[in-house]
Amino acid sequence: MVLRKHRSETLNVELPRRTQLLRFNGTVERDPAIEVWMRKHTGESGAIARRWFEVMRKCGDEVREVLHDGCPVACLGDVPFGYVSVFTAHVNVGFFHGAALPDPARLLQGSGKSMRHVKLTPETATNAAALSRLIEEAYSHIKARVEHG
Repeated sequence: MVLRKHRSETLNVELPRRTQLLRFNGTVERDPAIEVWMRKHTGESGAIARRWFEVMRKCGDEVREVLHDGCPVACLGDVPFGYVSVFTAHVNVGFFHGAALPDPARLLQGSGKSMRHVKLTPETATNAAALSRLIEEAYSHIKARVEHG
């Protein structure tokens, strides 16, 4: 961007770009496809996924959900903040803007530009308080971005 201080003086200034928020079509208060997904994922891993997705659902009245890329996704309206995914040996509790979240317990894994996840296994104890805080932070973070740009 070029700004002019006076008629004869030009400044070249690089302004920070506002990043667009990822938005999903078809979010609803309770997605029946997620209930089908939950019934298909049985055993301890399924129970882990259900537990943590339920925490996401309870973050606020504006939480909506959608099944995206085969995973339950929790959104603030149509803007995603978290998801769960079940694998053979573990469950991921993921965050779309996880790189921006405070993580004093060092639970987050991943090195992507923005996404991070917490890997959970039935055999390993979970720091439930720290994971609950991450979910609350993810929701608060996305709410602030939606409300304040």
